[in-house]
Amino acid sequence: MERNTIVVYGASSQDVEQVFSDASYRLGQLIAHSGKRLVSGAGATGLMAAVEDGVLSAGGTAIGIIPQFMVDNGWLHQGLTEVIITADMHERKNRMANMADAVIALPGGTGTFEELFEIITWKMLGLFVKPVIILNTDHYYDPLLQMLDCTADRGFMNPLFRKLWAVADDPDQAIALVDSIPDWNDLTTKLPTQK
Repeated sequence: MERNTIVVYGASSQDVEQVFSDASYRLGQLIAHSGKRLVSGAGATGLMAAVEDGVLSAGGTAIGIIPQFMVDNGWLHQGLTEVIITADMHERKNRMANMADAVIALPGGTGTFEELFEIITWKMLGLFVKPVIILNTDHYYDPLLQMLDCTADRGFMNPLFRKLWAVADDPDQAIALVDSIPDWNDLTTKLPTQK
C-alpha cells in the first residue's frame, strides 16, 4: 500500500547529540527520494528542522503546520514549501492527523511524547487508522517501549494494542514500514478476539 503524506513529530531542542539530527535529516531525504511529502510542525530548530531540511535538500515537499503564537515568537522554519497557520495547538494537531497517511515519531521531549500518545490513543479508539512508527534512534525510546510493555503486562492496556505502533531502528526501516503496515481497521479484522 502506497502512502504519500508522512507526518513527522520530533524535538525542537537544539541541545541533542548529532546522531539524532543525522538520522532525522536522513529520514527527510528518504521521504523526498521515495516521492512522499512531509508534514511537520514547521519548527526552525532541532529534529523538526533537521527532517524538514533533509526533505528540502533532496528536492521534496515539506509542509509545515504551526500555530500563530509560534510564528509570532519567530519559531517558523523559513524555507518550507508550504505553511499552514492555525489558531492553536489543538487545530495544528488535528490538521496534521487529518493529512497523515502515516506518522513517524522521532526522538523528542514531552511535546513529542504528547503527540505520539495522542495519535496512539486515537488509533486505539478508531479515530485514526494509519501506521504509527516510532523511530528508535540510538535506542532512545527503549525505556518508553518497556513502559508500554509493562502497561500491557499489568492489565492497563489490552495486549493486542501493542500492534498500534511499529518500531524502526533506523530511517530506512521507518520508510519501509510506511508502505508495509496495514491500516488498523484492516488489521483488526485479522486479530483474534479477546476472551
